[in-house]
Amino acid sequence: MIGNFELISRLVLAAALGSVIGFERERLSWAAGLRTHMLVCVGSTPIMIVSAFGFADVLGNQHVVLDPSRIAAQVVSGIGFLGAGSILLRGEIIRGLTTAASLWSVAAIGLAVGGGLYTASVAATIILAGIKPIEKRFITVKQRRQLSLLVERGSMTFHTLHEALGPASPRVRQFVMQQSDDDAQMDEVTITLHRVSSTEYAAVCGQLRALQGVKEFRDNGEPT
Repeated sequence: MIGNFELISRLVLAAALGSVIGFERERLSWAAGLRTHMLVCVGSTPIMIVSAFGFADVLGNQHVVLDPSRIAAQVVSGIGFLGAGSILLRGEIIRGLTTAASLWSVAAIGLAVGGGLYTASVAATIILAGIKPIEKRFITVKQRRQLSLLVERGSMTFHTLHEALGPASPRVRQFVMQQSDDDAQMDEVTITLHRVSSTEYAAVCGQLRALQGVKEFRDNGEPT
């Protein structure tokens, strides 16, 4: 059996590692943020500790047959309920898969900490925390497109845009409207699309050109 200091140290480490991963989710205001990830990581750790050390005395008795590892195994299946609760279907877009995978990974890190696998748990946290900056630097930025519209005053709102794009509306990252410098009866609308493929972008452009009140359409260039 491990000592009290070791027990507390594992719980504190689990809280720290869970918070590192949850901080990015909290910053982006996702449903499962810092506290959720920390709770999952810390909760998995004592379950693993109980599974590894809680039945040491009983296992030494004759005619006693049990498998304590089954307790820790239930974390893997139990975390599926949290993951399923974070996955939502909005139109044709599935949201929450990354959050579900993040919770599942944090639970695994908590089990590793509870089992004393500190190198593995810290390395996994560094890898998971580093995915977002790499994705933002090399992948996401290459899937962003921007276009401009010249529309009649009052003919376009964010609600109108949302209805026109339908399932593609979650791709809109930024919507800016301002009065045209050349004509007081016209508005200049700038739309930034996020994580959109060339096929999706072409479809969105066609939908926007067909909107009533659109007088001019400008593609602001290749993906930036």
